[in-house]
Amino acid sequence: MESQYIGGHSKIAGGGTPENKEVRVANQRRVGSLESLVRVLAVLLTLTAALVQALDKQTTVASIKLVPTLPAIDVPVTAKWLHLSAFVYLVAANIIACVYAAFSLVLSFANRGTKKSSLEVFIIVLDMLMVGLLFSAIGAATAIGLIGYNGNSHVKWDKVCYVFGRFCHQVIAAVVLTQLGALAFIFLVVLAVSRLNKRST
Repeated sequence: MESQYIGGHSKIAGGGTPENKEVRVANQRRVGSLESLVRVLAVLLTLTAALVQALDKQTTVASIKLVPTLPAIDVPVTAKWLHLSAFVYLVAANIIACVYAAFSLVLSFANRGTKKSSLEVFIIVLDMLMVGLLFSAIGAATAIGLIGYNGNSHVKWDKVCYVFGRFCHQVIAAVVLTQLGALAFIFLVVLAVSRLNKRST
């Protein structure tokens, strides 16, 4: 009886009780499901942001004075996202992040059975790269958007958002969606790091 007790004690100390194992497996499945949900959310957010910005176009009529002594002439003018490199960069960054999020979703499903730490670390590094990419695009688009909204008297750049109001509002929507996509990737990094930390302890 004493040997059975010693054997049972070593089994508990080494591998834990079956109940603890079941709880651990259930927690891992819950975290895995949450990670998959956040990756799907990242796909949707970055895809929507790219579409909102890529479809941003507005044509309006502006009054232009060619000569101060002559009356103003009404001229149709068009604002498109392709006219500014910062907005092109915003679209490209969201497309890259969207494609990566979809690809990493497949990788996370494939890794769920094997639990390779090297692959998980690789995904964490790529997630952090997506965070940096999206935030750099947000910064570039925000800088140009502020110039369009406020103008710059030092270089004689006039405000344009009072003319292209819908265009500017669509840019704001794309930037906000990109921000939410970047936050989703940050949350994924936190989830992955905490999971690795629990596994190592």
